[in-house]
Amino acid sequence: MTLNYRIGTLIDEEKLRKLGLTSYGVFKEVLTADNWAVMHSFLSASNAYSDLLLKATCFVCEADGELVGMAFLLPHGNPTEIFDTQWSYIRMVGVNPAFRGNGIGKKLTRLCVDLAKETNESVVALHTSEFMHPAMYIYEGIGFEKVRELAPLYGNQYWLYKLQLADWSTNNFK
Repeated sequence: MTLNYRIGTLIDEEKLRKLGLTSYGVFKEVLTADNWAVMHSFLSASNAYSDLLLKATCFVCEADGELVGMAFLLPHGNPTEIFDTQWSYIRMVGVNPAFRGNGIGKKLTRLCVDLAKETNESVVALHTSEFMHPAMYIYEGIGFEKVRELAPLYGNQYWLYKLQLADWSTNNFK
């Protein structure tokens, strides 16, 4: 199997939506029906991916022409109630469950961090949940540090992670 990494574009929007539903669909089993309905609504929203694609750099992974992984890096200046205006941040890291275990999520996260470093960002942040253990392992292995507990989302605990880029190099990546 050959994996190809590239920048995602608006042409990929429908494939990204399908991948989002597939990759995050595994969480249907750990969420209540109501919380899954909220997550599903977000993942399938007509503007969810186009809005991200217009603000962020999207990295995708393809296997035999099929999108199997995605991650978005938003530059600083896009604050939310979680992310400070001075931070860049990573959103929607997703990998098709059939392709997990191939280092795709790790590689996509590394591409985001490398781009943040290249574009002189000072901080990369992200949030993740108690039910996303493999993601937590990847982020902590790169050097992200858990900053604080966030209000529960989808009925589960979430944490804010940050990576200071001043002293970070690709050598830090385990």
